Amino acid sequence: MAKLTDHARELLTGPNFAFVAELMEDGWPHVSPVWVDLEGDLILVNTAVGRLKERNLRRDERVALSISPLDNPYDHVDIRGRVVRVIDGDEAVAHIDRLGKKYRGWDRYPLPEGEQRVSFLIEPISVR
Repeated sequence: MAKLTDHARELLTGPNFAFVAELMEDGWPHVSPVWVDLEGDLILVNTAVGRLKERNLRRDERVALSISPLDNPYDHVDIRGRVVRVIDGDEAVAHIDRLGKKYRGWDRYPLPEGEQRVSFLIEPISVR
């Protein structure tokens, strides 16, 4: 596991959007903006079950993220890593509530009826 720099930690814990790249079944990359946070030394990403990134991350653990401060996209940290834990159920809902508070100030994320959440904990392998 690569050590996250202080700057990377600052960006990951602030309300900055990350762009996550994961691999499609045919090998092509897929990129999407995500809310992120830290869970100890692991990067936390949360999504809805059934989305493309959820299927891709369950199938292939390799992932890359790029994150920059909202006010300066040229100042960025790039991280390559791998999914080391997948979390479903109430703990994943608690994670999206935490992210909703961080990014939007919501006490509870407005979960659509029937939507299931999943969290991915990512171990950083390379931090630049």
